[in-house]
Amino acid sequence: MDNSSGSFVQRKRSGFGKVFTVIILFLLLGGGIYFYWKYYFTYSSGNRYGLLQKFSHKGNLFKTYEGEMVLSSIRSNANVSLASEKFFFSVTKKNVADELMNAQGKFVTVHYKQKNGTLSWRGDTEYIVDSVQVDK
Repeated sequence: MDNSSGSFVQRKRSGFGKVFTVIILFLLLGGGIYFYWKYYFTYSSGNRYGLLQKFSHKGNLFKTYEGEMVLSSIRSNANVSLASEKFFFSVTKKNVADELMNAQGKFVTVHYKQKNGTLSWRGDTEYIVDSVQVDK
């Protein structure tokens, strides 16, 4: 029986087509893994304590909450910081941002997660603050 005029026509994929498909799938998988690692994987997390010096809501296209704390390593008897460094951070949660807006000029402890990269809609820094405790 000759099936050359039949309705069952099987197309064979060329070797190049199979290789090309596999390469594209590996590139997409690798790109997805890299994107997750770069922007969503938490590299480190911890707490920072310091004086909340500045907190604002800014941005041209994406409005993000950005903050600046002075981390004091040495204090005088008058509770004045002698040696310090600045800690820049971003906030994604509105309730945490509201707490920080009301805590400017006060000492706070923030819990942060450090990412490997930044996303425009998440903030300007790799440090994402997810909770805050204000000193009384």
